[in-house]
Amino acid sequence: MVFWRAVDWQRPWLAPYRALGEAVCADLEGGSSVAAALNRHAGARAQVLAAGPLRFVAHEALPEGEAYEAFIYRSAQVPTRDNLHDLFNGLVWIVFAPLKRRLNELQAAEIERLGIGATRGPVRDALTLFDENAVLWQAPPELVEALRARAWQELFVTRRGLWSEARTTLFGHALMDKLVNPRKPITAHAWLVPQGVDAVGHLAATLTADSLAAKPFLPLPVLGVPGWWQDNADAGFYRDASVFRPARG
Repeated sequence: MVFWRAVDWQRPWLAPYRALGEAVCADLEGGSSVAAALNRHAGARAQVLAAGPLRFVAHEALPEGEAYEAFIYRSAQVPTRDNLHDLFNGLVWIVFAPLKRRLNELQAAEIERLGIGATRGPVRDALTLFDENAVLWQAPPELVEALRARAWQELFVTRRGLWSEARTTLFGHALMDKLVNPRKPITAHAWLVPQGVDAVGHLAATLTADSLAAKPFLPLPVLGVPGWWQDNADAGFYRDASVFRPARG
């Protein structure tokens, strides 16, 4: 199968990306590269970085030996391969541009400060987790405390009605890639955002190296989100301790 045809754009977690994703994939059907299709449909949403308007380019444009994030910061160009991973990354760059810009700025600052070593260090490690596997989660306090406690039955069954007040936004492009073939164990790194604010704008303005280094992510099995997977309408779905694991003592 041609890689982009594997995506079911009707999946609820892809709602923020659906219209753009379908338009880009229509171009791919016509023979476009992922980079060219993303550039065509970015339009007015294309982010402006410090180096200029963002463009998607062939992955071969990345100079040998230069860090990917540093190159983006220096050139305002995103090296892009013709695969699902980079397609989803490009969609996030367009849909949630201010937050992607902030993550790139923090990555570039850490690379400038520490260089490229055998390990990323705590800040770049957290940035990578955020970029690849995060969901932005805004929820009532009762749900937040239940997730912190890994009180899965309370979170998903007893207080299920409160999910109507929660907002779960898929951000990580690797997470999107994994969910093309949904499996119950797939778990996101949930980043808590206050209710009543624009999550992307809030994080673009407030995310810092120090807050990331603390890695305050919470594990959220994404197919447990009410409305995201029909099997979770049965309370027994959440009794699988291999996925919904109890908190460590």
